[in-house]
Amino acid sequence: MNKATNCTKAIEMIPDGATLMIGGFLGVGSPHRAIDELVRQGKKNLTIIANDTGRPALGIGKLIVAKQVKKVIASHIGTNPETQKQMIAGELEVILTPQGTLAEQIRSGGFGLGGVLTATGIGTTVADGKQVVEINGKPYLVELPLRADFAILAAHRSDYRGNLEYALTARNFNEVMALAADHVIVEPDHIVPVGVIPPDAVVTPFCCVDYIIERSN
Repeated sequence: MNKATNCTKAIEMIPDGATLMIGGFLGVGSPHRAIDELVRQGKKNLTIIANDTGRPALGIGKLIVAKQVKKVIASHIGTNPETQKQMIAGELEVILTPQGTLAEQIRSGGFGLGGVLTATGIGTTVADGKQVVEINGKPYLVELPLRADFAILAAHRSDYRGNLEYALTARNFNEVMALAADHVIVEPDHIVPVGVIPPDAVVTPFCCVDYIIERSN
């Protein structure tokens, strides 16, 4: 299977109303060309699962400013006043989730688990409406797994089969998201022949990747 495609065609596959996981941490390790293409194509009513919503002119923040997002599941929105403004106005649903919990919910979705038990959030608004179980006399929240229709990821290098290598902390959420979506689109900085990436450097194997965005359209 030829996984290489251009950015326009990759984003055309995403329908309005889709749930997207988007990698990155304040824009580091985010698929910036794919995000720009989402904005250009005007995809609407998106649900975004991500660590954060970037800044108004950076990363996922561009989608927020364009009002293409109806729901966000993230660990913080403090760097994007536009997200806060839309949330307060009732234009955008925001579910704030502790960062570690969010990562484990995504991991649970990728591994086929029924959820994760965590003490984080007990006694706070995070626990509102959620199931609490007691183990050895200690309460835990039941946090349900998260999955998406598409994961849009960034990587330092991909080979032509789709084996991925990440650059240091730019790995962040990309790795776990690669397992938790029905379709995975990756935007690598470099595409190299098979064998160039050392086997020990491969973090996401090719079987998890459906489409590789080429460097030029």
